[in-house]
Amino acid sequence: MAFIHGKSAVVLHGAFDLSSFLNTAQVQSSVAYGDTTAFGASAKAYIVGLKDGTVSASGMFDGSASAVDETLTASIGSNTLSPVTLATAGTTLGNRVALLLAKTTSYQVSSPVGDVVSVSYDAQADGGIDYGVSLAATASVSATTTGSSSDNTVSTANGGIAQMHVTVNTRDVSSILKVQHSADNSVWVDLATFTTVATTVKTSERVAVAAGVTVNRYLRAVNTLSAGTGAITYQISFSRR
Repeated sequence: MAFIHGKSAVVLHGAFDLSSFLNTAQVQSSVAYGDTTAFGASAKAYIVGLKDGTVSASGMFDGSASAVDETLTASIGSNTLSPVTLATAGTTLGNRVALLLAKTTSYQVSSPVGDVVSVSYDAQADGGIDYGVSLAATASVSATTTGSSSDNTVSTANGGIAQMHVTVNTRDVSSILKVQHSADNSVWVDLATFTTVATTVKTSERVAVAAGVTVNRYLRAVNTLSAGTGAITYQISFSRR
């Protein structure tokens, strides 16, 4: 048994890392059940219905450019879905993560006379919540990087979700981020390739690997940088289905 401390949690919302502003975060998955109890039954019976999920977080207010207040006020009311990643133990390779495509449903700022100004927000999943592993810890790199492999011990056969966040980008040329898989941890092929990240662009993306596609035992993240200068900070995760 391995318990973890909450101090290393990471919350990524779209192209923003909100972790330095937040001090609590929670993810909730739920599923609806339909009542199929018929006459003559002695106990209720149900069938599984639709999945649902939310993420909630709170912390300290910061009104600076690209900080928590500007990020969340821009997202609330927007019809654009944002990839959200909650890593309860941080984004170290292999750590468990919750992945969702979400809309911000509430944002609150509280100003107590005797304490720090605080914020809280809720995000509603569109399509439920997927649980997977981090393949690339949030880090700044300035050269092509091939990540270490994550071993699932077996392959799976129902596709999955790849998700990435680019939170800082000072590159003067484009970057290509992808997820690769392997059956033997030796021969690797592309599984999910994200849209090429243009010069200095901060972005996020969610790529679905179709149901029925085999995802091999081993996974890794790859970042290919063209010759140039500057650095890019990114995080990549994958959830098998």
